[in-house]
Amino acid sequence: QVQLVESGGGWVQAGGSLRLSCIISGDTLKNYAMGWFRQAPGKEREFVAAISWSGRSIDYDDSVKGRFAISRDNAKNTVYLQMNNLKPEDTAVYYCAADSVDWSSDYTVNMDFEYDYWGQGTQVTVSS
Repeated sequence: QVQLVESGGGWVQAGGSLRLSCIISGDTLKNYAMGWFRQAPGKEREFVAAISWSGRSIDYDDSVKGRFAISRDNAKNTVYLQMNNLKPEDTAVYYCAADSVDWSSDYTVNMDFEYDYWGQGTQVTVSS
């Protein structure tokens, strides 16, 4: 059974940084395109960043471009989200997600309904 576990969330002042991690168990990370999503109170879940299984393709929502960086270490079965220059509007529960892919399809996945597995989420709170 595939499981995703996020960590690294917390409280930070505006302008600060956090690094989220998501480790997969039950399978090897290279079988999945990965994504990060977030959901703020009273809002819909939204796309943040995505990375293809090889790491060669990456995509970001415009709201985080230039501030966030997604990366992966397939040997460690871990995907990361480095978040810099955090803003109060980044406050949300952050979720990682895994989409089972064929290695011939090295693309990012931006739509949440395409993902097969989700983590439990980690809270990020940014104070002004």
